[in-house]
Amino acid sequence: MLKTPPKTILVTGATGFIGAHLVQELTARGDRVRALSRTGGPHAENAAAGPAVEYLAGDVTDIDSLHRAVTGCDQVFHLAGYAKNWARDAGTFRRHNVGGLQNVLDAARAADVERVVWTSTVMTFGPTPPGVVCDETYDRSDTPCHTEYEKSKIAGERIAARYAREGLPVVTVNPTRVFGPGRLSEGNALSKIIDDYSRGRSRALLNAGRNVGNYVLVDDVVQGHLLAMDRGRSGERYILGGENLSLKQFHQLIDEVSGQSHWQLTVRWPGALGFAYLQVGCAKLFGRHPTISPNWVRTFMLDWAYSSKKAEDELGYRPTPVKEAVRMTYEWLRERSARTAPATRRQPVLGKALISQPFGSQPRNDERSH
Repeated sequence: MLKTPPKTILVTGATGFIGAHLVQELTARGDRVRALSRTGGPHAENAAAGPAVEYLAGDVTDIDSLHRAVTGCDQVFHLAGYAKNWARDAGTFRRHNVGGLQNVLDAARAADVERVVWTSTVMTFGPTPPGVVCDETYDRSDTPCHTEYEKSKIAGERIAARYAREGLPVVTVNPTRVFGPGRLSEGNALSKIIDDYSRGRSRALLNAGRNVGNYVLVDDVVQGHLLAMDRGRSGERYILGGENLSLKQFHQLIDEVSGQSHWQLTVRWPGALGFAYLQVGCAKLFGRHPTISPNWVRTFMLDWAYSSKKAEDELGYRPTPVKEAVRMTYEWLRERSARTAPATRRQPVLGKALISQPFGSQPRNDERSH
């Protein structure tokens, strides 16, 4: 990592899974951080504290709060957004992931910051053909978007590119499926899967776990953000990933690391879709957020195999081998379990299996990062 003088840096989505790790890393290297969150304070389980962190109440849909937060800052990391699998009002995705981004960029330009790094998602590049590993040059023009989240992030990338052309230094990073030590929120669903599966729960695999995704440790994604700020080219996108594995292979790594073998239940797409429709129906009737939606089932039935070679070549990005990342997470989960009694309500097993594949962004509601 390049050594730079201490800076004052705004982080939106500072209490999310990636955001909290980023705040910790920034303060560890001596920077001063303004951490923006809807509550104006840290989450108890992933708090970065100390005189170098100033927590501010604000929202990316509130332009005045953004102007107050960014005044006097040198740089901006924009991670906040809406990354949940469903919203009663589909416009929620666009308000936060498009309108919110534009508000952040307007505030950053008015404050004359040096640079903005924005967290998008690998999903904007689209699903990959079977057996093919793609990169930032992949043309998804013939591939439909299944989710409102995906559509909103694509629209956001067009806005980021426009601001970069107009002279605001903006670099976009596109994380893949992020996991690792940290609060077991919706933004860290893969770590929840590691925990549950290693305990003999959550054994359902959609489509027998055949579909491929790219898995990456949260610490590597944080380093990728820092490298993008220091070395990234304005207007460019950088995939921050690790290794491409099928979901079944990922579960096999958990078996290897834990030293245990677990049987697995194959869930075919008709059953998964039926479960998802039921979940959304209950959400509409009773207000409880669904663990999965039909469009996300369709998304998970596709491959998302990508390379981070551009980030490796241009930024010096070096991801941790996935087996080692799984081992680190598993050991952290064991230590956490020894410290705390289980107090969380169990989700339906099928729902857990289906939401185990997040794509980079962090959920809102102050898991929110973006």
